[in-house]
Amino acid sequence: PPAGISLGQQALWLVKAGRWDDSHDLCQDVPDPVGAWIHAYLHREEGDLGNASYWYHRAGKEVPETGVTLDDEWCQIATAIS
Repeated sequence: PPAGISLGQQALWLVKAGRWDDSHDLCQDVPDPVGAWIHAYLHREEGDLGNASYWYHRAGKEVPETGVTLDDEWCQIATAIS
């Protein structure tokens, strides 16, 4: 990831770079709702909706509705933490 960006931004960068495991490891080091939201997103991406639901709850977020794509949600997170 580029230097000077937050841990949350690094986690988003890593997942877009195809480095899911690295993103997952990093978001666990973000001890706030942002880390939980990214963690939820990652588990939603892998299809583990039960685990994703847990992390959405920890983030204080609703599970995205059916029409919300992963790209839509990635952009929502990126905008929220920029």
